[in-house]
Amino acid sequence: MEEEVTGQQVSGEAGEGADWKEEEEEETEVEQSEPTPEEKLAELQDRYLRLSAEFDNYRKRTLKEKIELQKNANMELLSALLPVADDFDRALQSVNEAKDIQAVKEGMKLISGKFQSFLNQHGVKEIDAKNKTFDTDLHEAITKVPAPEKKLRGKVVDVIQKGYFLNDKVLRFSKVVIGE
Repeated sequence: MEEEVTGQQVSGEAGEGADWKEEEEEETEVEQSEPTPEEKLAELQDRYLRLSAEFDNYRKRTLKEKIELQKNANMELLSALLPVADDFDRALQSVNEAKDIQAVKEGMKLISGKFQSFLNQHGVKEIDAKNKTFDTDLHEAITKVPAPEKKLRGKVVDVIQKGYFLNDKVLRFSKVVIGE
């Protein structure tokens, strides 16, 4: 009987030892699943550095794209303007050889009309200033002269340089002479 008791004790001790090892492993797993504050801090710092680097790369990439876009933004506009420049070149060549001044005038009017059409297609419109009330939001006064008529006082008597709108925003102010 002692052997049985001893055998039971041995097997009982072995059983208790196995339970103890399982509990220790569970505690170790629980400890491993919960990071220490230092590990949390290191992970957050790593995430911060990666996010910061990613943002910096994004910023550089968008800046590069913006510069490239600005370089090529006027490409379409300028290529549409080239036919007008070609017309001017042809007109200048024919001016030297022209005997009919009326034909030269008509050619210049055609080129001017083509150019005005080009500007209108791109949202550029002339500011109508002559005989209009002086407006500092649209006009830049160059000088004042005595008004030839009473009704022209405070109004634009002459336009020195035309002003233009670009999509209802002043692109260039009209330089004008005001009647006093």
